[in-house]
Amino acid sequence: MVTMRDVAQRAGVSIATVSFLLNDTKPVTAATRARIEQAMAELGYRRNVVARALASRRTHIVAMAYPALEHRFGMSTSEFFTSAAEAARKEDYHLVLWPVGNDGVELRELLGQGLVDGVVLMEVQLDDPRVDVLRQSGTPFALIGRTTELAGLSHVDIDFDTTVENAVKHLYDHGHRQLALISGDLDDPRFHDYGPWVRTEEAYRRVAASYGLPVVVLPCSDTTQAGKAAAEQLLAEHPETTAILVLNEYAALGVVSGLKRAGHDVPGDLSVLSLLMVPETAAMTEPELTMMRTPGPELGQLGTEALLRQLEGDAPLPPQLVPAKLVPGATVGPPRSPGSTKRRPAGGASRRGGRKDR
Repeated sequence: MVTMRDVAQRAGVSIATVSFLLNDTKPVTAATRARIEQAMAELGYRRNVVARALASRRTHIVAMAYPALEHRFGMSTSEFFTSAAEAARKEDYHLVLWPVGNDGVELRELLGQGLVDGVVLMEVQLDDPRVDVLRQSGTPFALIGRTTELAGLSHVDIDFDTTVENAVKHLYDHGHRQLALISGDLDDPRFHDYGPWVRTEEAYRRVAASYGLPVVVLPCSDTTQAGKAAAEQLLAEHPETTAILVLNEYAALGVVSGLKRAGHDVPGDLSVLSLLMVPETAAMTEPELTMMRTPGPELGQLGTEALLRQLEGDAPLPPQLVPAKLVPGATVGPPRSPGSTKRRPAGGASRRGGRKDR
């Protein structure tokens, strides 16, 4: 078994110097670090994480707290995890996923065990009890999301205002004047205070009004079946609608399916734009969904960097809002002509061959 003594001899330094580096207790020069790490690689030395934690009183493990019982895992969610793990790895930290509830009870119990150096909090509520738990414990943390009161909180989030503004503009520029938002179900007690749903709906109401458009919002839970039901309700209650924005990625899949099941062509009869999605999910529909691409990779990295800066005593990362970016697919086209139950084909093309996103 390779020991620190073996590493020290190979690198030409003292055992204490190797210990300083491994336990992060005293700084070593870049040249010395390089010699030690080269010796470790050549000898196949593996760090004893437990011993290191005991010596430095730090585990070099950070947790991403995700309320999995309340929020479904989607493809967009996985991008937050993977980018966060990569950001942690680059700084010699390990990232673990804590699927704890959003009431703070489980989080308090886990923090009491001293398992991690800090926490990245996801799926943030406007008034999030987990924030109080983290503050009371003295555990460093950063938010991917925003509470209502942000004083002293390190956070990054989606820029919902810009995302919705760009989505509405895209549909408006295609000629749509009868839009509807299929939003989250804020009447669900689990989500009435859920930041992304609240902020998206508020942004849509403001943006639609600024364009002089009628404001139509339908609540919908985060399932494909709920999306199908919402599409059926929209067709029955607002038949004048020509374009639909959908907040949840699972619901967006259901909306397209529901419209087609009802005999409507997408985008021939109605256009659909998913507000937060990743390409892998967009490709699951036929035709492929037009989407605002979720900035999961950027936010996972930024949120983890914000936490690691606290742990390393570096300058704090300024709060950042990152908008989702428009990715044209094939579910947005011009609206059907007035007085017609079907859209007028563009440029003489057939209805299914009409103009799509550009």
